[in-house]
Amino acid sequence: MTGLGDEEPEGATPLTPEDREGLIPAGVTLRHELNEYEQENIAEARLWAVDRKRNPVDVPFCKNLHKRMYNRVWRWAGDYRSRDTNIGCDPIQIEQQLYQLVGSTLWWIEKKTFEPDEIAVRYKHGLVKIHPFRNGNGRWSRLMGDVLARHLDRPVFSWGGSQLVDDDVVRKAYLAAVKKADGDDFPDLLAFARS
Repeated sequence: MTGLGDEEPEGATPLTPEDREGLIPAGVTLRHELNEYEQENIAEARLWAVDRKRNPVDVPFCKNLHKRMYNRVWRWAGDYRSRDTNIGCDPIQIEQQLYQLVGSTLWWIEKKTFEPDEIAVRYKHGLVKIHPFRNGNGRWSRLMGDVLARHLDRPVFSWGGSQLVDDDVVRKAYLAAVKKADGDDFPDLLAFARS
């Protein structure tokens, strides 16, 4: 079993001592314990967000969903990060970039610039690229993509199923597809989303 300070999965934002100070459950010392708490919290947020078919193309909704996903695990849930991370924009640009992405996504929807699945995947990709929160950006952005897919009358995505968390090969395929999307090449990420 690995401790909270042990090796993080590839592409994950490492937890800093400051991040750990925001941990709410007492006695969590192992990564799998943290994952269990987060998964319970995320499952409840997923029901709240997806089943009501909410429109996630809204900055307050972005923050609210992250808070609902992690509010019983992290004190900083739903708060923008204030430090640089291994990916993402400068922290002072987070809100501005979120509003720009929301505006672009609303335009894509109104003008039918892309098919609904591609709009949702592009939105998810833009969100994770901004990387607004200290941690949980990947899971949060995928759920945001799911909620937008539902809003656009599409089924939620599979994102490689549970294997995305447990299988290094699947996670590497996902990260490779995200990197290709960084260059505006979305077919692999679209295919992965429905895999």
